[in-house]
Formats: sequence, C-alpha cells, structure tokens
Amino acid sequence: MNLPKLDNKVAHFGYSLGLNMMDFVVRPTDLFYTQFDSIYAVEVGRYVGFNINMISNLRLANYLDVRFLPGLTFGQRDLHYKYIKNGEYRRHTMMIESTFLDFPFHLKYRAHRINNFRPFLIGGVNGRIDLASQKRIKPEDMPKIRLKRYDAYYELGVGADFFLEYFMFGIELKSSWGVFNMINYDGSEFSTFYDRLNSHMIVLSFHFEGGKLDKIKWWE
Repeated sequence: MNLPKLDNKVAHFGYSLGLNMMDFVVRPTDLFYTQFDSIYAVEVGRYVGFNINMISNLRLANYLDVRFLPGLTFGQRDLHYKYIKNGEYRRHTMMIESTFLDFPFHLKYRAHRINNFRPFLIGGVNGRIDLASQKRIKPEDMPKIRLKRYDAYYELGVGADFFLEYFMFGIELKSSWGVFNMINYDGSEFSTFYDRLNSHMIVLSFHFEGGKLDKIKWWE
C-alpha cells in the first residue's frame, strides 16, 4: 500500500487544477412576455473555463475531513437574445466573462480504503467574489447587463482518491448552485427582463495531496 500513514495525519496540504462549465438559471418577469414581446427567447451559451485551488485538509474523524480550498476560477457565459425588429429576425449576444475568488469549505466523507483506491462524497458552501463584474463595459458591447459582485453557493460532489507512491491523486466532479439573484438592476432595459438570474457551475477537479507535497512550504 502506498502512503499508509496519510489517513491518520491530522492535516495535509496540496493543490487542485480543474475545468468548469458556467451556466445561468434564467427566470424572466411577466414583462418579458407582455411589454417586451418582440424579444421571445434568451438562451445561455456555455464555455469551458479553468480553476486552480490550494488544498488544506483537516481530519475530524476516521472517515470525515473538513477542507478549505481557496483559489481562482475563470470562465465565460453568453446570453443570446432572439428578437424581432422591423419585421426581421435578429440575435444579440452578451458576452459575460467572470473571474472568481473562491472560498469553499467542504466536508469530505471518505469510504473505507481498498488497497490504493478510495471513493468519497463532498458537500459544503462556497463564497465567490466576481472580480470582473465591475469591469468597464466597452461601447461595442452594449447593451449589456451587469452582475453583482458577491454570491454564495452550495455544492455537492463525488470523487475517488488514488494513492500513488509520492502523493495522493484525486478526481472530483461537483455541482455548484448560486443562492443570490445576480442581476444588478441599474435601470437598463435588459435588466428589467429578469425576475431572477442565478449562477450554476459544474466543476471537474484533479487533486494532488499529501505525501511529499506536505514538505513544501506553501506559505513562502
């Protein structure tokens, strides 16, 4: 067995690299179907982004850990508007780029280790700050909505750890649901279309933890 003492350590550290796909959950107002009847659909365009996080893992019990994974998440979502103007079918696309500061706290329930393999479940909360939400909007990008800067998420996921010779390698897939309405009602016409606009994200992460990685002085 590789790294036989890792599960008994009070704390270990590491880092995580991953891919994400950001999304919106759109809830239009009644005005969308009455006053703004020329705009008949809003669709979300999704792109693959990436994220990087540091890992701090604290052992609470034999099969339960608490984890703090601060990091950065980069991604993009587009809003595609379909509308009729002067009798012509048209489309307008809003490109919404986001750079998040992440502050996730997770509980990790670990199954019994089988040789060098172990599945796990994770759940927790994540506070995110969108560093790109206040970026100046270029004239050629107008019209465009603004998002609020702060959001909170609840997260659930599954994964598996593989104990290698020098470190533990983990694969994790999680879903992240935003709690707050992210529309900044600044008086623009397009912002009045929405009753709520919530964020959603799917994240595939690759963790590198413990073993010789614990000997790195992460704070230097």
